[in-house]
Amino acid sequence: MIAIMNMTLSKIDAAYIAGVIDGEGTITLVRKHRGENRQLSVSISSTERPLLEYILETLAAGKITTKRTYSAAHSPGYTYAIYNRQAFHLLQHVSPFLRTYKRLRADLILAHYLALTPRNGRYSASIMERRKAFEEAVLNTRARS
Repeated sequence: MIAIMNMTLSKIDAAYIAGVIDGEGTITLVRKHRGENRQLSVSISSTERPLLEYILETLAAGKITTKRTYSAAHSPGYTYAIYNRQAFHLLQHVSPFLRTYKRLRADLILAHYLALTPRNGRYSASIMERRKAFEEAVLNTRARS
């Protein structure tokens, strides 16, 4: 068992969750409000709510939201999301099992995110410059066609 903050995660669960992230998930830096710095986000979208509930129960962190359906013919969709340091701790455990370009994103984040994200939110000019370059590097890491 692996401890994630106050969570425990077996290697089997870590590998399974990594597979779900590889297939249906997103590892990115999001901006919640205009003008704010981007924050780490790991999210998984699915029409299978029990899958997302399993992940939520296993990690004991994050949240599930319901997506709006615009047509009666569409299945309801759900998104599991985890942010900031909790997402960082999750990536520490699932990144060895990632197999897509998301592994490259996770490795970049694991190498630089904490050093470029002061807990007090005060960024020096030097850190801000390095953080912008880091954000660009993460966001430009995409699947090859």
